Amino acid sequence: MADRPRDVYVVDAVRTPIGKYGGALSGIRPDDLAAHVVKALVDRAPGLDPARIDDVYLGNANGAGEENRDVARMAVLLAGLPVTVPGVTVNRLCGSGMEAVIQAARSVALGDASVAIAGGVESMSRAPWVLPKPERAFPAGPQTLHSTTLGWRLVNPRMPDEWTIALGEGAELIADRYGITRAQQDAYALASHEKAARAWKDGVFDAEVVPYGEGRGAAPDSSRQATPARDECIREHTSLEALAALRPVFREDGGTVTAGNSSPLNDGAAALLLMDERGLRASGCEPLARIRSSAVTGIEPQYFGLGPVTAAERALEKAGRSFGDLHTVELNEAFAAQALGCLAAWPGLDPGLVNPHGGALALGHPLGASGARIAGSVAHQLAAAGAGTGLATLCIGVGQGLAVVLER
Repeated sequence: MADRPRDVYVVDAVRTPIGKYGGALSGIRPDDLAAHVVKALVDRAPGLDPARIDDVYLGNANGAGEENRDVARMAVLLAGLPVTVPGVTVNRLCGSGMEAVIQAARSVALGDASVAIAGGVESMSRAPWVLPKPERAFPAGPQTLHSTTLGWRLVNPRMPDEWTIALGEGAELIADRYGITRAQQDAYALASHEKAARAWKDGVFDAEVVPYGEGRGAAPDSSRQATPARDECIREHTSLEALAALRPVFREDGGTVTAGNSSPLNDGAAALLLMDERGLRASGCEPLARIRSSAVTGIEPQYFGLGPVTAAERALEKAGRSFGDLHTVELNEAFAAQALGCLAAWPGLDPGLVNPHGGALALGHPLGASGARIAGSVAHQLAAAGAGTGLATLCIGVGQGLAVVLER
């Protein structure tokens, strides 16, 4: 164990393009997606001996299907890393990828690891249906399958009804609390798509996106799979008129949350390479940024979308920073209403700093990968700027929030 916490550096961060539900990545298993980003990180650090990787942490919100419960260990083996490299899968639902980054960073800071990979993966397209075991053998009546793609299933009857509402209804509650209109949500969604489209046009994501099947990080069967070179859900030519024409999904009367101002269902993977100073010296790598602090908080489950509010404030306090010190912010956009609710609760934050290259409304939200995606994006933005402090934060279903502060 280290005498004092060690500095933890983000050396690199990669992600796949984010595929839409049933889209170009739907034919690829989640363990192959995870293996791809793990392998790509190693390939991009030629001075790193893979045997020096102390652990691989991957977030995943499902785990019920082809992830085989511990998708991190599966990714290590499928990526061709030495069998001596272990892997652990963590689950904090939508925050799983960021939770993996936090746990890996904590391990490095404490001296338990010198080199670690952290990230996340989700294939919402391939999430299986589950059939509960019957209470007794040979049931006579029909049995019900439950989708594991998103949201509540097999709910404990002891849970209060107000806690187990649909995620979109939770976004409606936030819109009610802050008086967020349908027009405001649609305008926010349009801006997200416009920023994402512009970022791709300007080559902003070239440093971090590694299409599946590209380079030495490709999985063995990648040549047989046509995959996107960019995120699939960006609606480059949408408009306020098109968004306004969509019907509310969760409330028939007076609803404001639509498919257009909600994040889509997605497939994708992301990963970060973390090192301490000893790892940097041994590999010859140059870091993008340093992880300064993190925080996790809880909130009433129906208001899950406001989870980032306190988490971000606590992470900044731990780092000795304030909103005025920030140069960039990545706030995961589960819903426009949710993001706008967080911004309303942060009067000290310049909204112009938030999601400069678009957010999950346009880029997508593959649950277990999103936290790693936004943390990696902040690291790349700080590296491009040459200096600064950045914040990555996201809400989590069932009422939690996570935040990480990075600096360069």
